[in-house]
Amino acid sequence: MAEHTIENSKNMVKIAVEAIENTKGSDIEIIDISEVSTLGDFFIVASGTNRSQIQSMADRVEEALSRAGYEKKDVEGYESAFWILQDFGDIIVHIFDQENRLFYDLERIWRDGKRLSKEDL
Repeated sequence: MAEHTIENSKNMVKIAVEAIENTKGSDIEIIDISEVSTLGDFFIVASGTNRSQIQSMADRVEEALSRAGYEKKDVEGYESAFWILQDFGDIIVHIFDQENRLFYDLERIWRDGKRLSKEDL
């Protein structure tokens, strides 16, 4: 497991976002929570259109991060695939269907975090 640095966390985000983009994930948001939470450094929030795509996005994220030496600590919601949460320690990936993303509105809940683009990393 790689040592915790903000640069490692940013690298993890880049890898995860690329994996989501490669599986046609949409509305990808990166939220820097490092100043407002001890949960981790970054949240990634993304949407998929159906159960198969959402599971495929989660699989691809896990596969890409694992290849880079980052292991997941926990995963929730994989079977139902309405909201898959993948905890990689320093980053947490949330992949939603459209309805649940609107309902849970993590971007509003975590509005104190700083929104970033890939280019900001």
